[in-house]
Amino acid sequence: MKLSQLLPRLSRHASLLVISFVIAFPFLWMITSSLKSDGEIRRFPPVLWPERPLWHNFSAAWEAAPFGQYLLNSVLVALVIVLIQIINSAMMAYALTHMNFRFKNALMAIILTNYMLPVSATYLPSYIILSKLGLIDTYTGLIISNAVSIFSIFLIRQAFMQLPKELAEAAKIDGAGHVRILFSILFPLARSSFIILALLTFITNYNNYFWPMLITKSPELSLVSAGLRSFFVEGGGYGMKWSLIMAGSTFTILPLLILFVIAQKWIIKGVSNAFSVNKG
Repeated sequence: MKLSQLLPRLSRHASLLVISFVIAFPFLWMITSSLKSDGEIRRFPPVLWPERPLWHNFSAAWEAAPFGQYLLNSVLVALVIVLIQIINSAMMAYALTHMNFRFKNALMAIILTNYMLPVSATYLPSYIILSKLGLIDTYTGLIISNAVSIFSIFLIRQAFMQLPKELAEAAKIDGAGHVRILFSILFPLARSSFIILALLTFITNYNNYFWPMLITKSPELSLVSAGLRSFFVEGGGYGMKWSLIMAGSTFTILPLLILFVIAQKWIIKGVSNAFSVNKG
């Protein structure tokens, strides 16, 4: 390889390494800080690795707050929301791509318009509706309020638009109904997009903080983000026990880090497919 070709390539790789380090450094600092004493965390100049790792900080943090319950709550709620969103998004995307009805384009325009609407603008009306239904401070209210996602509909719609329409038309000629076409033909062909939908939805709802904290007040219903904040305010004393706070943060973020390492190629592929332009 010529030097004129090698230098730009090395420069590009070096830039990517620097950017990656900047992005990963907060996670690295959080993990190493969970092994330090409070004095080492406050030391100036700071040190990355402690002189003597305090592994018991993890057990102390685990016993100081019910992180096991928080993790279980978040995982179960996120999984249920994932299942509901997959079904809802698949049916809506199928209707928008393989069915003809009046105001179809208007419905798609409304969906895209709602995608541009700030999420915070929906909090007040959603809270009022859940309050009238008696679903405040319940998992049912939390799950129902997250049952539909505009991004999920858009993602699956893009996936269906990239599939040959002749497959659905041939199935209709053979007498297949809409449900069979959707789940027996289109669903398997768009499997990668549904995997991405499941991963992104799980991560989003696992990390969700403000809305669950707003509608769930009981400590036993707290999700991991709200539970970590409660530990920070009450158990952590606003920074009096930073080592335990960092250990608790490591508990909460570790499942997502493992999930991202396993599924990063699917996440990147799904996001790129979501915004690809349909050439058909």
